[in-house]
Amino acid sequence: MKKFITILLIISSFGVEAQNIISGYVTSTKGDSLPGVSVYIKNTYDGTSTNAKGFFSFKTAVNGSQFLVAQSVGYKNQELAVNLNESPLQIEIQLKEAIDQLNAVTITAGAMEASDENKAVVLKPLDIVTTPSAMGDIIGAFQTLPGTSTVGNDGRLFVRGGDASETAIFIDGLQVGNAFGTTASNVPTRTRFSPNLFKGSFFSTGGYSAEYGQALSSALALNTVDIPLRSQGDVSIMSLGGGYIQTLVGKNNSITASANYFDLSPYQSLIKQNFDWERSPYGWDFSVAGTQKVGNGGFLKAYFQKESNGLKLWQKQPGDTGRGNLIGIKNDYTYAQSNIKLIGQNNWSYTAGISYSDNFDQFDLSGQKVNQRSRLIHAKGVAIKDFSDAISLKTGLESTWSIFEESLVNEGLTRDFLDQRYNVFVESDYYLSNQLIFRGGVRSGYSILGDELWVDPRASVSYKFEHEGQLSFAYGRFSQLPMDKFRVLNNSLGNTEAEHFILNYFISKKGRTFRAEAFHKSYDNLITFSGSNLAPENISLSGTGYAKGMDFFYRDRKSIKETDFWVTYSFVDSKRKFDSFETQVQPSFAPKHNASIVAKHFVSALQSQIGMSFSFNDGYVFTNPNLAGEQNSKTKSFQDLSLSWSYLPKPNLIIHLACSNVLGRDNIFGYQYASQPNESGLVPGMPIAQGAPRFLFMGIFLTLSKDKTANQLNNL
Repeated sequence: MKKFITILLIISSFGVEAQNIISGYVTSTKGDSLPGVSVYIKNTYDGTSTNAKGFFSFKTAVNGSQFLVAQSVGYKNQELAVNLNESPLQIEIQLKEAIDQLNAVTITAGAMEASDENKAVVLKPLDIVTTPSAMGDIIGAFQTLPGTSTVGNDGRLFVRGGDASETAIFIDGLQVGNAFGTTASNVPTRTRFSPNLFKGSFFSTGGYSAEYGQALSSALALNTVDIPLRSQGDVSIMSLGGGYIQTLVGKNNSITASANYFDLSPYQSLIKQNFDWERSPYGWDFSVAGTQKVGNGGFLKAYFQKESNGLKLWQKQPGDTGRGNLIGIKNDYTYAQSNIKLIGQNNWSYTAGISYSDNFDQFDLSGQKVNQRSRLIHAKGVAIKDFSDAISLKTGLESTWSIFEESLVNEGLTRDFLDQRYNVFVESDYYLSNQLIFRGGVRSGYSILGDELWVDPRASVSYKFEHEGQLSFAYGRFSQLPMDKFRVLNNSLGNTEAEHFILNYFISKKGRTFRAEAFHKSYDNLITFSGSNLAPENISLSGTGYAKGMDFFYRDRKSIKETDFWVTYSFVDSKRKFDSFETQVQPSFAPKHNASIVAKHFVSALQSQIGMSFSFNDGYVFTNPNLAGEQNSKTKSFQDLSLSWSYLPKPNLIIHLACSNVLGRDNIFGYQYASQPNESGLVPGMPIAQGAPRFLFMGIFLTLSKDKTANQLNNL
């Protein structure tokens, strides 16, 4: 009996030791009670969960110094040192919100990003090539986005009152020189690069990252595909020519080679043209791209493209009854780049690369032969460090060589310049929470030719609401050296400058995206000159201006079955004193009202996708010398309805048909006037019109691969 009592006493003493009590409350850093939080002694099973009021209480047999752990989804784990010999304990615990990169707020002011990683997708590569009015051109698709203006006689990208030269294009972070094909005045051009190269894009309408420079209005950053899905061959037979692409994919590498040829002569002999062609546009291109995986998640990439093209065109002159001036153009272009991405230790990553652009033009201007050559070499290194899930740093160093030369062949006269620029940038993202992010950065540069040093600050902040919409604000100062044609005449020219203020609201939820943005942009040191654009004199940086307004974007993939559509509207109030204008005027490339609608519907029964796009602006201003003042007249509104049809009789065979300006509207982009008045005392003029009432395109795309379901959807 005594032995039994002793055992009971021992058990009783253990029961007394098990009465250590821990209780308390768990709240967020905002003071909100947090229910369902797991609270326990580290390396034991002793613990509990908080109730609806954030309260917890449990008993433990553990003694001495221990760690109390609190953890909950969406919050950082918290460990507190406790002394259980001081039981009972009353603990107050605060949990900090964990930054979830998939659900956290992002910077959206002035930015439209489309990539495999980013949830705020605006335009994927497939969207770019299936927009009917784009005719497979990257820029044609981006012209349906907010902030852009359609300038039908040019074809380049005009953003928020800015000239096309104010937009810079980058591939894998490296600047591309002469990204658009050379053409005659009032003959629209296209980008040189195929949409198939790219997996995603970052299109800025202003306020862009400190990583990019030499662009007053916009940066378009395109990211190439890492490794394609499969080995395949792609045959293209088109109304304008044809081509072939061969892709070979290994376990850790890939190589893609393509060759294309086009000649518009057969097409333009069948379709009525408003242009008087002596030799329709023609050309060929060849490219090769290779990728090799390196290290843990790194890539080594190389790309080379060579192309050659030309045209001859009679350009009628105002007041002239003849065919006008004969313009001949022969263009040769080379682009090459190589870059590497490496994942380092301690959350460091590195990218480095170099690009080379070489554009050589031979002009024959009614017997006057002019040669121009422009080369750009851009070398860049970037380091990125994630200090935590809340703080990251990006810093980089760049060097750019610009070489320009032009010559009058008949006279044996030549002029040129060489400039080397150095840039340093640093930028940091700081997540204060999943709802609030701040980005600050600065970009500095120095030009040897202009002997000028500049520093441009950039800053953005964004707040995400509970309904998942977010409000962003961005500020930035941007510098850009003048175009080569001015710098070769005046080597000492410094930077033109712009300052951006942007307020943005953005929400993307359940297949629907809405974006609204207000902006104000001011210009300083714009190029001004006397004389004509072809022979400028007294070039200086005395121009000023502004652009302000708002734009809206709505995209919907859910409301209508098998249908994807987006609607865009932009209002731009822009005036600037530039070129040879003596006062601040509305530029001809900046219509006040711009709108577009794009819709794509898949008809399963017909194995077809039907596309429609409609573009509108309120017309282009121009100067009529027969009236007083500058930019004193305006054309009627621009309107273009384009349709497309894509038929898939087999998974690997696509037949694509597209037509622009289906209604045949006679769009006018301005007027060209003679230099002298006629006998009546009036200066004769003629409209700058479309090259043809409409443009028709037909293509047959065949994919050859082991996987018979592989196709060329990205080539539509």
